[in-house]
Amino acid sequence: MRFFTAFTRKVTLGLCLLGGTAFFAFNSPSERYFDIAKNLDIFATLYKELNTYYVDEVNPNKAIKTGIDAMLGSLDPYTNYIPEDEIEDYRFMTTGQYGGIGAVIAKRKDHTLVIMPNQGFPADKAGLKIGDEILEIDGIDLVKKNNGDVSKLLKGQAGTVVKLKIKRFGKPDPIMLEITRARIKVDNVPTYALVTPEIGYVKLSDFMSEAGKDVRKAVVELKEKGAKKIILDLRDNPGGLLNEAVNVCNLFVPKDKEVVTTKGKVAEWNKTYRALNPPLDTEIPIVVLTNSRSASASEIVSGTLQDYDRGVLIGQRTFGKGLVQATRPLTYNSQLKITTAKYYIPSGRCIQAIDYSHRNEDGSVGKIADSLKQTFKTVSGRLVYDGGGVAPDIVTEKQTVAPITLGIESKGLFFDYATEYYWSHPTIAGPQAFQLTNAEMDAFYKWLADKDYDYTTKVEASIKDLESHAKKEQSYDAIKDQLETLRKKLSHSKEQDLVKFREEVKEVLEANIVSRYYFERGALEAGFDNDTDIQAAVKLLNNPAEYGAILRGRK
Repeated sequence: MRFFTAFTRKVTLGLCLLGGTAFFAFNSPSERYFDIAKNLDIFATLYKELNTYYVDEVNPNKAIKTGIDAMLGSLDPYTNYIPEDEIEDYRFMTTGQYGGIGAVIAKRKDHTLVIMPNQGFPADKAGLKIGDEILEIDGIDLVKKNNGDVSKLLKGQAGTVVKLKIKRFGKPDPIMLEITRARIKVDNVPTYALVTPEIGYVKLSDFMSEAGKDVRKAVVELKEKGAKKIILDLRDNPGGLLNEAVNVCNLFVPKDKEVVTTKGKVAEWNKTYRALNPPLDTEIPIVVLTNSRSASASEIVSGTLQDYDRGVLIGQRTFGKGLVQATRPLTYNSQLKITTAKYYIPSGRCIQAIDYSHRNEDGSVGKIADSLKQTFKTVSGRLVYDGGGVAPDIVTEKQTVAPITLGIESKGLFFDYATEYYWSHPTIAGPQAFQLTNAEMDAFYKWLADKDYDYTTKVEASIKDLESHAKKEQSYDAIKDQLETLRKKLSHSKEQDLVKFREEVKEVLEANIVSRYYFERGALEAGFDNDTDIQAAVKLLNNPAEYGAILRGRK
């Protein structure tokens, strides 16, 4: 009964926080609160009967969390229950900090591989290398452990020691490493570099704590090296802390300018965020790169710079997440992450693309209809729209990867060959200068010849789908011969594809090799020449007249 009472208080608090959202359709507050109390009572008595009479034992933590998750799942994907044992993971998501060795680890079948040590952190300092296989952690065999298990074993209090038994390429016997854990902070800016002598590039991958400071540091150093124009890369950035989005905008827009306004049910929580500090540079030309995975805080930055005509956006339309979340404490050290407001950028538009408040009968949600979208204007009068993410000023095609490249990648063959290359080549040229010779590519193809990998092209997949539908509709016999002829004509050949996509395969292999010497920063820089979005940005920044015409709305 003691557990039962505690649980009831816990769920009561959780539902009271959600009450206005989940039960907004009632006519009066008293009627709404009566229904809340009634349904809480039903839930409590239901669980009591379930716990007493169900044929098997019911795990209360699992069963009730399932119920809570289902309830919150009916609202939006961003309102989540965080139990006590997941608080550390959530803290890492918001701060980018944890106690550990500073390395990305991944499983490949039963093998635990080091994918990327973070430069300058304990794993790197202790000599852990990309491609090392971790056999044991503190004497615990990892063969049957999943990624989550391995992560928990590696994390711990800063200052404690973890012992790793590793297998390294070219070494017959395992190596023992002792690594002292430290407080790890994941970089918001994994790389910044000069793309040309006058164009600097900043990759902003997260909006965790100090993202604004990280971008400032990068831009200042690039300007000291000669940068007179900046490419800010927000592609694949899922967002993060709203105040850090404001801090990033503050670098490029004047003090006191409005950056974003939040509006929700609780009026006293509504707030307008402004640039509070003197800007770093309000004149330097900026191109912002976006894609469909640029979300939330990324959209605040890209949309605000667009609204003030402060930079040109290049890439693809952003994700369209115009919702703000806050955390609320619950009992027993758990928390509720809850959507509390929508945000509006300076032109007045909200870029939220999905309408969670109007679900279809089957529970699914759709995007906001074009007929409901409104038109807004930037400072110079350019037309922009709400309800569908942030549309770039220059749209580029999403880069695709050939099936053969994906096939080699999926089997880890680029990774494995790069490991072998690293141990037989003590040094290489810098990230942007390194290139494999034709002889080295031929050596890779020779190494690849007896490796097991296969792939399906999109055309082959379409033929397979057509065959499946024809069988369901009982028309297969009529087209069987034609399908077989088409399949033979279009069937892929590894040898032909290796020739056709040699340059693409070369680019991916070079990035893998460069990462061994120059970490994540090097892998990103190695791709500058082959990145169509970056090259489009360079072209535009080298044409001031066109850049200015876009911002003035004359193009």
